[in-house]
Amino acid sequence: MQANALFSPRLTARSPQIIRSVRICVIFNPAARGNKARHFRRHLDEIGGLSALKATTAPGDARRLAAEAVGEGFDLIVAAGGDGTVNEVLNGLGDAPDGFARTCLGVLPLGTVNVFARELALPLRIEQAWEVLQRGREKRIDLPRVEFSENGIRRQCYFAQLAGAGFDARAIELVDWSHKKKIGPLAYVIAGLKALRERQPKITVRTGGQSVTGEFVLVGNGRFYGGPVPAFPQADLRDGFLDICILSRLNWWTLMRCVPGLLTSRKPPASIAQFIQAAKFDLAGEPRTAFELDGEWVGHLPATFSVERERLRVIVP
Repeated sequence: MQANALFSPRLTARSPQIIRSVRICVIFNPAARGNKARHFRRHLDEIGGLSALKATTAPGDARRLAAEAVGEGFDLIVAAGGDGTVNEVLNGLGDAPDGFARTCLGVLPLGTVNVFARELALPLRIEQAWEVLQRGREKRIDLPRVEFSENGIRRQCYFAQLAGAGFDARAIELVDWSHKKKIGPLAYVIAGLKALRERQPKITVRTGGQSVTGEFVLVGNGRFYGGPVPAFPQADLRDGFLDICILSRLNWWTLMRCVPGLLTSRKPPASIAQFIQAAKFDLAGEPRTAFELDGEWVGHLPATFSVERERLRVIVP
């Protein structure tokens, strides 16, 4: 399926016809720090003239506001922030009845890494990204989801781009958020060093009668993981499969052997990593083995991953 025009291609950000034809809601964090966030706030009057603005006040607000915006009849809901904000808005669409059918997802990349925005080939400059949203090219992509239990309650969450179990989720769990406010991404590096010193749990992937066990599992809906490095060079957002990488061992030596392949878009050696594609699979681990979605800590294994083909509508260049 090719990308379809959501708006007339002749309309621009200055055309009043956009307001009548498509209702846009932008969800953002007014307290976000960093140059991109400050630059975005300088454009609030312009963006607010063409859309409704909904400001978050606490973690989880973006999810609630997105579900609310679907109910209010907005055609395009824009996550203005990083991958965590995108994930919250995505799950808000899922909370609303028929939210994915009724509403299209847009992204204004204001985060540090913006993995999903890179996957969609969106410009990382605010003015250019906003222009892309105005031109309105719609594309349908796969929608991954995870089912797991939390305190005896069965939960379901969606993710846009990536997931991980083991090391990276544990690192997120160990982030000192007061340090993150002061030193930014370096806080994740420090947390990663702490997680790497710990004993790595065994994690098992089960799908279609196949079972593979390792110490670190990466899951990709698209090619990129943690930045512009294509950890899954063969992945496709619309093929109906998730790409899974299982590292048999995780230590400094393993990471050093993986780096050359990642930098050259090649897979790590088969002796280190095994790759699987699956539309549905289970992850099981030792007690308290953590997993994350789109760079946000979510919970603990076991969990069931699946994908709904081309269910999510997004705006791309």
